[in-house]
Amino acid sequence: SEHPSVTLFREYLRIDTVHPKPDYDAAVRFLERVGTDLGLACQKVEVCQGHVVLILTWQGTNPRLRSILLNSHTDVVPVFEEHWTYPPFEAVKDSQGNIYARGAQDMKCVSIQYLEAIRRLKAEGKCFARTIHLTFVPDEEMGGHKGMEMFVQRPEFRVLNVGFALDEGLASPSDTFSVFYGEKSPWWIKVKCVGSPGHGSRFISNTAAEKMHKVISSFLAFRESEKQRLKSDSSLTLGDVTSLNLTMLEGGVSFNVVPSEMAASFDIRIPPTMDLKAFEEQVAAWCRGAGDGVTYEFHQKCMDQHITSTEESDPWWKAFSGVCRDMKLQLKLEIFPAATDSRYIRAVRHPAIGFSPMNRTPVLLHDHNEFLNEQVFLQGIDIYTRLLPALASVPPLPDEG
Repeated sequence: SEHPSVTLFREYLRIDTVHPKPDYDAAVRFLERVGTDLGLACQKVEVCQGHVVLILTWQGTNPRLRSILLNSHTDVVPVFEEHWTYPPFEAVKDSQGNIYARGAQDMKCVSIQYLEAIRRLKAEGKCFARTIHLTFVPDEEMGGHKGMEMFVQRPEFRVLNVGFALDEGLASPSDTFSVFYGEKSPWWIKVKCVGSPGHGSRFISNTAAEKMHKVISSFLAFRESEKQRLKSDSSLTLGDVTSLNLTMLEGGVSFNVVPSEMAASFDIRIPPTMDLKAFEEQVAAWCRGAGDGVTYEFHQKCMDQHITSTEESDPWWKAFSGVCRDMKLQLKLEIFPAATDSRYIRAVRHPAIGFSPMNRTPVLLHDHNEFLNEQVFLQGIDIYTRLLPALASVPPLPDEG
């Protein structure tokens, strides 16, 4: 009695694409099988060894028009099985219809919702002016460096002639649906402090630890100020403030030896409203203030701050928001608090919206007991079945002739 779309979703969830050794081949074979069954053209692009982007294409009636891109990633994050009620790769469905599996929210649900919406539309005999491409990419959970970041620079991506893209969003515990029009710039900074070494029994001056204490105090004081700003202003979301966390500490060789060097690593996520140059000057000032021999280096430094228009005058947003109004979906516009592959799509000047149609659902991506209710999943297919025709039927834009 289970809905066939739910059965397909659970089949995909059982494919083990968890890091550090995701079975990308099995995922691509599965998705290629579904795409072929739907009559979609299939193309595989190996962006680097072992990392394949699968492209499924529903050709439009006017290929000169820019296309609609539906993006999703195939990989999922690791699990701690002892904290799960059910095995995380068996896609168990409980009596309430909740489907438990890693990837249920992030983001195998969206992949299948795209495909099942197209199945319905093709069964109804529909066709549209604009071509619809579906891309299934690897490596997103590792930063996308061996996935979308490389793919957008390749000729195979440029040939897609993208006009507008949809990618992942987040679940929403309330009745509203979260829609993300931009996201934070991730900065990963490692600060090194060099100081005087010596015996652990003495009060040595100018130590690496003293300098590191000043560095950490400066960084965490800023963290506290942003935390309080978010707490004191109910109009702000996590995407509107800069998050900062100390994630790694290194240094020392023995209990009785004062080390000559220590290092601290910080994960910082900066909203598009922040002046990145001014913030880096602030980081440099914190390091200078800690004393001589304090340096920093970036292990990731995203400088793109493009956002996608949500003005009603924008034809893409007008099509998207119009469907949501017609379906009486309450939208909450936000900056994504973390990072997705949308940032690479926006960086090459294509508008992208992050949207995972999951309301009345706790946010459990990367968490234990990740689940999605089957009725919420099926509602998402209904939503995409309305969204895709609207987007693929946007009239020719002025620069499209």
